[in-house]
Amino acid sequence: MTKPPIDPRATLRAGLPDRYLTPEDIAVMLAVPIETVYHWRKRRIGPPGFRVGRHVRYDPAAVRDWIDQQTDRDTA
Repeated sequence: MTKPPIDPRATLRAGLPDRYLTPEDIAVMLAVPIETVYHWRKRRIGPPGFRVGRHVRYDPAAVRDWIDQQTDRDTA
């Protein structure tokens, strides 16, 4: 039997959703009010996002990197 080919994204995105995240997703993930997510974006201190038309989206990998940076900063 042959194994199915491994999707290279599976290694890079282990445990991440296969879609871009919304501000609401970020708020739920981090257990913060949605207003906090919008405030972070306005001040450019939150996870990096981008626009798709009128909508803000976040790359799950970039969000994970941002969370890692925050935890590294807090433990240093």
